[in-house]
Amino acid sequence: MLEPASPIDFSGLVREGDLVVCGQATAEPVTLTEVLMAQAEHLPPFRMMVGPVFSETFPAGPAPNVSFLSYGVIGNARRLAKAGRLDLIPSNYSAFCADFAARRHKADVVLVQLAESKGRLSASLSNDYVIDAARGARLVIAEINPDAPFTFGAEWPEDVTIHVRVPARCAPVELASPPLDDVSRRIAAHAAGLIDDGSTLQFGVGRIPDAILSSLSHVRNLGIHSGLINDAVVDLIERGAVTNAEKGIDAGITVTNQVIGTQRLYRFVHENKAVSVRPTSYTHGQDLLARINRLVAINSALQVGLDGSVNSETLNGVAIGAIGGQLDFVRGANASPRGRAIIALPATASDGTSRIVAHVETVTTPRADVDAIITEWGVAELRGCGLAERARRMIAIAAPGHRDALSAQLRR
Repeated sequence: MLEPASPIDFSGLVREGDLVVCGQATAEPVTLTEVLMAQAEHLPPFRMMVGPVFSETFPAGPAPNVSFLSYGVIGNARRLAKAGRLDLIPSNYSAFCADFAARRHKADVVLVQLAESKGRLSASLSNDYVIDAARGARLVIAEINPDAPFTFGAEWPEDVTIHVRVPARCAPVELASPPLDDVSRRIAAHAAGLIDDGSTLQFGVGRIPDAILSSLSHVRNLGIHSGLINDAVVDLIERGAVTNAEKGIDAGITVTNQVIGTQRLYRFVHENKAVSVRPTSYTHGQDLLARINRLVAINSALQVGLDGSVNSETLNGVAIGAIGGQLDFVRGANASPRGRAIIALPATASDGTSRIVAHVETVTTPRADVDAIITEWGVAELRGCGLAERARRMIAIAAPGHRDALSAQLRR
């Protein structure tokens, strides 16, 4: 519930047809977005650009005069998608962010959460498209959050004007790691066999990446260059597994684009010069990724076809995922010296259907880019394999109860 006196009145600030862009994931300025949505029915029709949503800010029902856009369906954005209120921009994350810098996407109003320390401002938990969106916006409104960590690399540029500042009313959004299950642990055990000392890791959000990270305490001199970091990274650093000593670039520094976790992680990154929250052009840039030693990209999928094609976006014609940075990092890892591109997923969906399929319905990562596919049943090494051998190896890591049906589909 909002307090009686709202920190800002959006009447006259948001105009008809405006594109309003807000910080994504844990960087969402919740004080501002909650007030905006509470006032939305009294505002002219406008569009709202969101990324992953981990708050309760955007319910599917209210505010029919607000239309939503995103580059993916992640977290609570699925509620909007299920209600038919989320329009998707099918774009690699790097290209989506670059489109703001090039003004192909043009924000009118930008809402951002910032941290302040010693008179300096930082974008804190995410250094993504919001700064470039703000650079070209008519109006930039900043929520100054005393509980948001000040992060290096994400300093707010002096040339980007902040027109309105409001104090935050709540701590930053948190996302706790989900509990691990047996399937995730089995997948992690297979993945750990592909990760050598001195590897540099990239990973996403979810149970499987967390399980893989938790299985790596025995590996030495790991590095982190990722689209995000979470609480599991703190564990690896504190155990001495992550030193960032052998990355080839950014020696001694954990590099990320977003910080997604709990207060434990936020306290760790606060004014920590060993962590750098860098812009997408740096974290996802192909030329830079190719310079990293032994980059291991760990990503998930909804389906993988017998030819190795990866679907991380749709099931039964319904969008429930995202392209995100998957292809950026798969290609970066393939170009990295001794790099590996891992796609990890359970062999069976929650409804009992196979996630290894004859043909995927949407191709997120093309078969030409695929390297290793991992399920709880093993590893399918696909790089350099012909289609017949790929199919054989993919069937071998499908759930046993689905292998005969997949073999029959292949014969047909």
